[in-house]
Amino acid sequence: MNKVKTSASKQSKLGLSLIVFGIILGIITVFLIINNNQNVPKAPPGALTSRSAPSSVKPRAQTVASYSVPPTHPKYKNIPAIAVANTRILQLGLLSNDSIAVPDNIYDTGWYDRSSKPGQTGAMFIYGHVSSWTADGVFYKLKELTAGDKIIITSGDNTTYTYQVVSTKIYPYNNVDMNQVLAPIESNTPGLNLMTCTGQIIRGTSEFSERLVVFTSLVRSQVKV
Repeated sequence: MNKVKTSASKQSKLGLSLIVFGIILGIITVFLIINNNQNVPKAPPGALTSRSAPSSVKPRAQTVASYSVPPTHPKYKNIPAIAVANTRILQLGLLSNDSIAVPDNIYDTGWYDRSSKPGQTGAMFIYGHVSSWTADGVFYKLKELTAGDKIIITSGDNTTYTYQVVSTKIYPYNNVDMNQVLAPIESNTPGLNLMTCTGQIIRGTSEFSERLVVFTSLVRSQVKV
């Protein structure tokens, strides 16, 4: 009889130990999850990050032609000086590490949705790829723009906004002044600032060493009748 009680007591203690161990393990797991989430590496200012390697496949003409966005959002971009015509502008934001999400292909551009809308006070911020490993991207010739060149933005309601290049600036990839980049170059005029990668590939990575920013100001808007 005593042996039976002793065996039952041991089993009870073993079960209690397993429960306590399970609770401790659960606490440790939760702590590690929270700690890992809090330690997601922050991207350097001005980081442009794709969720995957950008595609070099051009969107079909029909897909581009049927593209639509809300009336006040930017829809297409034209830059005659560098032969950029009716390029889609996708609405994109931040990733979990605070880097700016960029389009999944090299032919579209992205509008940072925390920046201004076309024609509004402040500055609209649009960004895109300079190239992939196999082809030139929509902003490959962005570095050729000079003061006075025009950039035309078409919004979702087909209003066109014409901006004029004021200046360009190159920043180190890890030291971009985002306060400057997200502000209009002329304080009393709505702005549009474009950014892409430039410089050299950093050895052992797919990261470019610099960022090119083109600062422009609104000169005209026209509602399509």
